[in-house]
Amino acid sequence: MPVLPGAEPFRREGGEVGVLLCHDFTGSPQSLRPWAEYLAERGLTVALPLLPGHGTRWEDMQLTGWQDWYAEVDRELRALRERCARVFVAGLSLGAALTLRLAAKHGDEVSGIVVVNPLNKVHGLAAHALPVLRHVVRSTKGIASDIAKEGSQELGYDRVPLHAAHSMRTFCRVVDGGLPQVTQPILLLHSTQDHVVSPADSARVLSRVSSTDVTEILLEQSYHVATLDHDADRIFEESYAFIARLAPGVGKESDAGQVDHVGHAGHVGQQEGTATGG
Repeated sequence: MPVLPGAEPFRREGGEVGVLLCHDFTGSPQSLRPWAEYLAERGLTVALPLLPGHGTRWEDMQLTGWQDWYAEVDRELRALRERCARVFVAGLSLGAALTLRLAAKHGDEVSGIVVVNPLNKVHGLAAHALPVLRHVVRSTKGIASDIAKEGSQELGYDRVPLHAAHSMRTFCRVVDGGLPQVTQPILLLHSTQDHVVSPADSARVLSRVSSTDVTEILLEQSYHVATLDHDADRIFEESYAFIARLAPGVGKESDAGQVDHVGHAGHVGQQEGTATGG
């Protein structure tokens, strides 16, 4: 199946500091594209892959599971490590869970992580029925575009494939079990109103990671897809400041005029206080 217009992966060559961005469940790189462009314009080498089964039609996700999604971001991380001296990983929702798993598995090869509304558990009564329900019902109502900002739209599926949702539920347990192995500096940003992922998930992540350099920021004007919402600029700015603090001199090798690999030009641009996750 051809990739939906706007759902294409994004890659941009920059300096010796790289960032891997991981998108959300049933979503696409479109939800993180402005973030990726913001970081690329400041001289970072950026990779934003399209997860298998995403960006085409929801039926394609029925054939994929968490091992496929994780393998894709793992490959991208290894490629960035070959190109860059320092690599950071960031993600939204399921992408944040993938970020946490990469951090747990790769240790010092990841210099720091940024997670936005991280998924830790599939909540609700339907979650317990998924192992059986997925053999009876193929899909349920979609979760895309939980956004407060009027006119902002996420490019995601209008249905959630239940085989994939069951696999995501399994992955949540894998990620949660590995949280004590996460030792890198972490910037966690979460919305005070989120209709997809429970705020309890962020609290759980913060309580179980072993990181000592931890920054938590509340996003009070955004819903789940905060990277396309009112707080998007704050996410971009805080994440860049976080990376710059840990990798002094970041962006000095930049070439802001470069064009990314899918043919689009870029645009120049501490602690504070549903049934299926995304």
